[in-house]
Amino acid sequence: MRVLKLWTSEYPWDVRVEKVCQALTAGGHAVHLLARNRTRDALRETFPECVVHRMRPWSRLGRRMDAASQFPAFCNPRWMRHILKVGRAEQVDLILCRDLPLAPAAVWAGRRLGVPMVLDMAENYPAMIRDLWLTGATRFGDTLVRNPRAVEAVERWTVRRAGHIVVVVEESRDRLVALGVPPDRITVVGNTPSASRLDRFPFPRPRDEEPRGRLEVVYLGLLEKARGVGTAIEAVALCRDRGVPVGFTIIGDGRGRQAFEEDATALGLTGDEIRFRGFLPYDEALDIVAGADVGLIPHLAHESWNSTIPNKLFDYMSAGLTVLASDARPTRRVIEETGCGLWFRSGDAEHLAEQMEALWRSETRKAHAGAGRAAIRDRFNWETDGARLVAALEGLARGPRADSRAPSSA
Repeated sequence: MRVLKLWTSEYPWDVRVEKVCQALTAGGHAVHLLARNRTRDALRETFPECVVHRMRPWSRLGRRMDAASQFPAFCNPRWMRHILKVGRAEQVDLILCRDLPLAPAAVWAGRRLGVPMVLDMAENYPAMIRDLWLTGATRFGDTLVRNPRAVEAVERWTVRRAGHIVVVVEESRDRLVALGVPPDRITVVGNTPSASRLDRFPFPRPRDEEPRGRLEVVYLGLLEKARGVGTAIEAVALCRDRGVPVGFTIIGDGRGRQAFEEDATALGLTGDEIRFRGFLPYDEALDIVAGADVGLIPHLAHESWNSTIPNKLFDYMSAGLTVLASDARPTRRVIEETGCGLWFRSGDAEHLAEQMEALWRSETRKAHAGAGRAAIRDRFNWETDGARLVAALEGLARGPRADSRAPSSA
């Protein structure tokens, strides 16, 4: 099977894209990955997991305009041409499109190539766009390119025409079924790490045997209002006021970083109590994560986080941290099913502070951490999810091409 994988940004790197490509390559399939090229790198580059085909720069436009013209809009003609050209040259058997922005172009190209299109829906894209508007995180031009109603219409059009849809969590599958997608056209493939990740982090860790000191809490991810980082900062200040020593490390960057730094300053949090580390390479970030006691997921329980699940949950579990997360449905479900930590009411800094204090005073953190690692070993691992993905794609590619696509009627 020759797979054409569509990725909306530069490659390398993205953790899910890499894992998907590795799983397919390990299964004996050829993966050709299409990527943007704002950095004007080599047009074709071979990696162990895939062959990357980058967009050819339009030098006459200048760097800024060339980069803008590569934006993965739903029917960007540059992307449509790029997909069709590489798909024909490599004689692909299937198109695997990551997320909604390129999905209409992928549907169009799949029909012309006579191959099925699979949508890898890593998140609830319409809900994510609504979150940007609800939290005031939009930018100039978003009215045109990130209009919530337009995105919803595109999703409805796309899910009826995709040959198959891959989602990251059961709640996302249930949402699509409610939209009318037949359950047999949906496969759940989680954002899980390899079980071998457990070997990287010794357990129990030296910190687990130390007498109670400061509770070290870490957050890894984008800094946006919808991810609840502001609630976490307020909770750390509440803990300080109660004499509960908490150190909060924030790894990542994003639209809300400046506002969050200003919030921390206004609350009188010192550089020792809260540390903004910015964006770090993934392996370096994981090393810092492993030094904490608690992995925090404060995401607001809006529609978007009630129908997707963050990678960081499984990163924390594999590193042997206690998980402390909001009550967004997927993360709360995993916490309750595995016993890997505690949850708090979304957006409630007071309740979050209470749970931080409970973990600081408790002797159960080691048990939470052990339960999380056991769940990674036995259930939430890429060996399981990757095999499920490959099996679904192989089954789709083996079927008659004309029958493997969804009906084209509206």
